[in-house]
Amino acid sequence: MTKLLKKAIERVSGLPDDEQDAIAGIILDELEDEARWRASFASTQDNLARLAGDARKEIAEGNVEPFDPATKPE
Repeated sequence: MTKLLKKAIERVSGLPDDEQDAIAGIILDELEDEARWRASFASTQDNLARLAGDARKEIAEGNVEPFDPATKPE
């Protein structure tokens, strides 16, 4: 356990039970969100690599126009 996590747990342990549970819920939700994000990101790597390759190919072939925000359609 890191020093910072230990310090946080020590501070939380001094709170009333309902506040401890609320903070524990926030931490657990955050961990679950992070796990879902990592899984989602990992499952899209092949598609992202393919799209990046397609974009590089279009650029190399000269099939891309420069983006000018001043002239973008509304």
